[in-house]
Amino acid sequence: MTEELATRAPRTASIHRSTSESSIELELNLDGTGESHISTTVPFFDHMLNAFAKHSLTDLTVRATGDTHIDIHHTVEDTGIALGQAILEALGRKSGIARYGDALVPLDEALAQAVIDISGRPYLVHSGEPQGFEFHLIGGHFTGSMVRHFFEAITLNARLTAHIRLLEGRDPHHIAEAEFKAFARAFRQAKAFDAAVSGIPSTKGAL
Repeated sequence: MTEELATRAPRTASIHRSTSESSIELELNLDGTGESHISTTVPFFDHMLNAFAKHSLTDLTVRATGDTHIDIHHTVEDTGIALGQAILEALGRKSGIARYGDALVPLDEALAQAVIDISGRPYLVHSGEPQGFEFHLIGGHFTGSMVRHFFEAITLNARLTAHIRLLEGRDPHHIAEAEFKAFARAFRQAKAFDAAVSGIPSTKGAL
């Protein structure tokens, strides 16, 4: 281990977000092994967050409750907001990171691609989902439209540029999971330290 790596501060964050609609407690470690402890009261969403942690090698703890008797929208979106805020805090100055990540992930008939730039400029391009996907109930609770809402919440609050597109897919579960895993794998590359990078990887000197 180089002296620079040994002296780097831990890339961790803890966020508490409480509104009249939800309560989120979230902790993460960007330099973890993918360990996760997730409880949002939305089972399919728990499954997706576990997949994000595992495939991005981010240790993640989420304890969330909300007005899911009305709709899961608030709990899912507010968790995305908290996760984005935690990512932004944990990244710090972003010195020495690769900055860019690109992943292509299959899940049976589904194929999703995600490209991420830890740019400091929030922007999401999300395309390719089949017509009607946004209305489909996955696992009886999670509507397909929540996939985009979640990615919007992360990218805006973590200040990422993300392009996510579905290239193939029929089964709604497979579509959502392929997109989450592609996003996770691309983020894993982007947040990783690159030994060839000196300082902040931008000609502006800031991200």
